[in-house]
Amino acid sequence: MAWLTVARRDAPLVLSMPHTGLEIPPQYSRHLRSPWLARKDTDWWIDELYDFGASLGATIVRTAISRTVIDVNRDPSGRSLYPGQATTELCPTTTFDGEPLYEDGLEPGAGEIATRRASFFDPYHAAIAQELARLRETHATVVLYDCHSIRARIPRLFGGKLPDFNIGTYEGKSCSQQLTSAIETVCDSTEYSRVTDGRFKGGYTIRHHGQPAQGVHAVQMELACSGGCPPVEPALRRILEACLTFAGGGP
Repeated sequence: MAWLTVARRDAPLVLSMPHTGLEIPPQYSRHLRSPWLARKDTDWWIDELYDFGASLGATIVRTAISRTVIDVNRDPSGRSLYPGQATTELCPTTTFDGEPLYEDGLEPGAGEIATRRASFFDPYHAAIAQELARLRETHATVVLYDCHSIRARIPRLFGGKLPDFNIGTYEGKSCSQQLTSAIETVCDSTEYSRVTDGRFKGGYTIRHHGQPAQGVHAVQMELACSGGCPPVEPALRRILEACLTFAGGGP
């Protein structure tokens, strides 16, 4: 599948990149109001920021499909990840700012959503599951690290300005406290701000795949960007090295 990249390596670390894609196949773009709006909420720069992951031996799973086609980090049942708070759907109909993505009355219906799920969502998560299972054959512990970026100010979604590092652990359910503490220690040693399980506690990816009791520890990192992501690559490298050390595959 040309839209799905699985760069396989052998360290006990998988990087997932669900929102860096920009591709919108023609059959899904014809009713969109604006090509720009359809890509506005992309997780910009993430694939570039983490391109050093290959040198650490991390496996990288990435979809080239835009989140506007289908958001592979949403619960496919339609259940909200953050009940009572503004969010976007499995197949978004608005931007984060509430701007409509589709011409009136031409939003995707249930049948089209099911097709998109079968075409993109299910294969993406099957690939993650396959890579985690492969690595678990040789490592007792594997870390799934979900890579994200977001604008630092989005009034519809949250008040004020987000911290620079937003760590999500599904309130401790998707990974051990030891891993969380190791990542927090790196973040707190930098000049940047940090919060754990704040506005973003982790999406479907870490909630679904994170199984600490079975040796799979999953964490989401949301980088807040103001006109461009801060120069955090050295810190990100140290974070991934901490993940590898936790999993027993670090220096």
